[in-house]
Amino acid sequence: MDKHESSQKWKRIAMSFFGVIVTGFCIGAFQKANLGADPFTCFVTGIANIFHSTYSTFYIIVTGALLVGVFFVEKHYIGIATVINLFFTGMAADFMRNILDNIFPAPGMAARLVMMLFGIFGTCFAASVYFTADLGVSAYDAWSLIAANKYKLMPFRLCRIASDSVCVLTGLIFHVTIGVGTVITALFMGPVVQWFNTNVSEPFLYGHKGT
Repeated sequence: MDKHESSQKWKRIAMSFFGVIVTGFCIGAFQKANLGADPFTCFVTGIANIFHSTYSTFYIIVTGALLVGVFFVEKHYIGIATVINLFFTGMAADFMRNILDNIFPAPGMAARLVMMLFGIFGTCFAASVYFTADLGVSAYDAWSLIAANKYKLMPFRLCRIASDSVCVLTGLIFHVTIGVGTVITALFMGPVVQWFNTNVSEPFLYGHKGT
């Protein structure tokens, strides 16, 4: 492995870890803002409501089922970032939530809106970073990438809007509280992730020419 390849490898690992940790921070911010969870959280909560079970139980079940499907369809998307996501996202979310609870025990609407915006844009940025690192993604993220890149159903941004919308609709049907943060994330996450890919993550990894 030459110097350039070694540098690329460590860049990708650092990007994967960074993306997963920031995703966890954003989940904690969403939880504290209480203005609507991200679409996948809505979906898992809705499924859990059907069986009168807990979110944590069905997060494992749903994510595990999606991961099995990814393994058989396009296991290229399973990698070190997938493992990092599995073990560190929840820890990072709890860490951020605890910090925000200590700083803002009873946040006003302005503070909650700031937390929500951090959650939205931070999640998009983080997803872009670890997508571009290409060392594995979460099971849910993988399916939008598979639909766009393997099956060529639609551009990624539209695949993401479609999957997020299905998740939100499922949550709504099964009595999950849907807020402005949920709607904004469902409609705009795909395009914003694509913008970060083109303008930030890919230039950082490959250089401005994207090669």
